[in-house]
Amino acid sequence: MANAIWNALEGVREVEITVTGRRTGRQISHPVWFVQEDDNLFLVPVTGSDSQWYKNVRRTPMIQVAANGTALSSSVTPITDAAQVEHVVDLFRAKYGAQRVNEYYPKHDVAVQIPLG
Repeated sequence: MANAIWNALEGVREVEITVTGRRTGRQISHPVWFVQEDDNLFLVPVTGSDSQWYKNVRRTPMIQVAANGTALSSSVTPITDAAQVEHVVDLFRAKYGAQRVNEYYPKHDVAVQIPLG
């Protein structure tokens, strides 16, 4: 499965995530930007810790990531350490451009790590 998701992510600029709603228990999907480093996928919520999907994964730390018809369900690890978050944001800047990241991500106080292996 890891190889399938790696292949599905190649050349993709965004993935669709599905999380469990903390109040409704329903599955909620959103397209998001992502970066890969080593055997991990990293996400930065657009409005940081105020983002609804981030609050949902804090309650139920499971996520589904889908790209090109391939999906991976995995646990998530919230990242709150400022230096680690800034590293992930730097990866976003390298992939998407510093101006766009700074414009679209006004608050970056958290990130999310998803193991791909």
